[in-house]
Amino acid sequence: MTGKFAVRARKGDGYAVLETDLYLNQTAGEELSKRFNELLEEGYLNFIINMERTKVVNSVGISILIEMIEKLRERGGRLIFCNLSNVIDKTFRIMGLTQYAEVKGSEEEAVASLKEQA
Repeated sequence: MTGKFAVRARKGDGYAVLETDLYLNQTAGEELSKRFNELLEEGYLNFIINMERTKVVNSVGISILIEMIEKLRERGGRLIFCNLSNVIDKTFRIMGLTQYAEVKGSEEEAVASLKEQA
């Protein structure tokens, strides 16, 4: 799967949403990490990663997501994944990512969760 990986970022009220594309590998993960770090520097601590378009996450992609989770934990932030495929949801649970990041069915549910605990 080649081509330019695009991470779409949107800013909400006290949170940021990052949308990923088909394959979260090293190239895609580096772009995701870059956008995440830019938003972190702007002061965002609450993130939603919308993976509706993502079909595959490899081990490098997972390691980048773990780095993001660790940075947020150090700063008291939150990370919520939403719109995971069944395979990615199961992978994240097996890898232990869901112990430190939440999973919601939709972006709307993720935003509501953030607002409840604001």
